[in-house]
Amino acid sequence: MASASVRPAAVAGYFYPDDPVVLHAQLDQLLAGAIPLEPSLPPPKAIIVPHAGYIYSGPVAATAYAAAARRCAEVRRVVLLGPAHRAPVAGFALPAAQVFATPLGEIAIDRAVWLGLQARPDVVVDDGPHAFEHSLEVQLPFLQSVLGNFALVPVLVGDASPEQVEDLLNHVWGGPETLVVVSSDLSHYHPYHEARHCDRATADQIVRLRPQIGHAQACGATPVNGLLRVAAARGLEPHLLDLRNSGDTAGDRSRVVGYASVAFCESRAHVHTARH
Repeated sequence: MASASVRPAAVAGYFYPDDPVVLHAQLDQLLAGAIPLEPSLPPPKAIIVPHAGYIYSGPVAATAYAAAARRCAEVRRVVLLGPAHRAPVAGFALPAAQVFATPLGEIAIDRAVWLGLQARPDVVVDDGPHAFEHSLEVQLPFLQSVLGNFALVPVLVGDASPEQVEDLLNHVWGGPETLVVVSSDLSHYHPYHEARHCDRATADQIVRLRPQIGHAQACGATPVNGLLRVAAARGLEPHLLDLRNSGDTAGDRSRVVGYASVAFCESRAHVHTARH
């Protein structure tokens, strides 16, 4: 039986392979096929990635992780936010567990940040919502593959406002050592062409930094909107890397789920100023 301090992988073998050799091979293939971030852009400070099974959303997620891989030498902490699908959460839920496990190994929780967030009245510590939640877990093998060693801050977002997410993100934003990852799919179960229209409109809102996305547009609308608020305040530029749906990646087009990957980078003007 797993230690109470370790959150074991719950969806390995379902959303992604549970055999580490097979998982490594799939991740390598997905990342190798990813369209690279424009070389003139700085590597992202934050990314939005989908969270379905790898055969469905893995190719889309890989584009953002390939961009984040350019920061592998400096990132030591990943702040990972995603919606709570399995259990209601008032505000935000941190795990009590101090380690998250995947077939690729264990990731330690950033204990200092974990303790600091508990001072917030909208944060609860509860392993229950995390136990079977896939929105955070499916990101971990990608992160392990592109970053190597890092500490994790896993936050499930429930009944919270975009302003609360903005405030929490500002608290943990850090510097170059911190990567922010928001996990969200887009529209759910529309016919293929209807989904493409809806998801394009959502992607346009994201790249224009308009934080009025609804939950029918994205299951992670709350953390996405919070990130958009922070990005606008901090002068980050969003770059849409990939926009597809399950009809593009896995065939059936009668009821599809939409996926996008977005990189939030410092503006080239800001980087140029900072370097001179």
